[in-house]
Amino acid sequence: MTTKFGKDNLDLAASAEALADSAPTGSLRHAAAKSVAITFATTRDAAQARSTLDGISPADVRQAALEIFDELSARAD
Repeated sequence: MTTKFGKDNLDLAASAEALADSAPTGSLRHAAAKSVAITFATTRDAAQARSTLDGISPADVRQAALEIFDELSARAD
């Protein structure tokens, strides 16, 4: 299913996975990007993915994941 951003969740999951791969293992960005990749890969659309990301903990990973979500969403326009 294509998102309102023009890419489907699997495309966005691949982009998030690439971000995770480029971040140092164990870093906040790595953890957040992995979370975003998994979330995009397991949800139907961007709205469901965004809602799911609200449940991530701890808070610093959640905030970083939401920033990555926004970054990827902006690129997908």
